[in-house]
Amino acid sequence: MNGGSPSELAESMADVREYVAEFDTEPPEFAANAFVIQRDTEAEAKDELENIIENATDEQVEAFKEQVKQAGQSTAAGDGMWADSEFEDLVQYNDGFKTGLIGTEAQIVERIRELDAIGIDIVLAGFLNYDWELEQFGETIIPAVEDAEPLPEREPAAVADG
Repeated sequence: MNGGSPSELAESMADVREYVAEFDTEPPEFAANAFVIQRDTEAEAKDELENIIENATDEQVEAFKEQVKQAGQSTAAGDGMWADSEFEDLVQYNDGFKTGLIGTEAQIVERIRELDAIGIDIVLAGFLNYDWELEQFGETIIPAVEDAEPLPEREPAAVADG
């Protein structure tokens, strides 16, 4: 799935689960796109996010927005996955900023635990500085998530964005 807040993702997952029940099929694993900006402080992470957005090529983002707008018109609802995406969301093409993995190690770990609690099986992570940020994620975030107690599973109706 594109990235999104826990409530947006839970809503999409609930729709899929309805189809699974209706057609008596195996449930899928759920994956959500996320762009990770891990820094020592939340302010540093947010500054990096702003820097990415400020340095985006407006013409390319607008061209992508137009393309996905046209693609969305072919859906039953006539809007598609990017219907609620703002310019800032489209800088990272699959709404990865919306998933909220931007902040300190502790904040990112907590948000991943929240995604797990709503049933996200896989986080499709993207990084700006791929080499060192991926290594940092593997050395700090993954072990911390694995060591943490799982949050109780949450029903879609109980999911609120934080």
